[in-house]
Amino acid sequence: MAQTTMTVRLNGALSDFVASSVGETGSYENVSEYIRDLIRRDKERVEQELFERLKAELSLAFSAPESSYAPLTATEIIKRNRGTQD
Repeated sequence: MAQTTMTVRLNGALSDFVASSVGETGSYENVSEYIRDLIRRDKERVEQELFERLKAELSLAFSAPESSYAPLTATEIIKRNRGTQD
């Protein structure tokens, strides 16, 4: 696993907010721990949004009437996905 060092500049209210979240008065021991937690939470949020979108698509597909489906062979699917209709 590669490690990356990043520099972030914060001013004013953002800097004050981070400072209040770190150290003896905050929930985190240091700024790096705080930033890693924020990134993990954002990653989880993005993954959850993608999962919800997939669930919605699958719900639509499974709720469609059987008559809306057409049988296709693997060759037909490949041609359709390539944009060819030989």
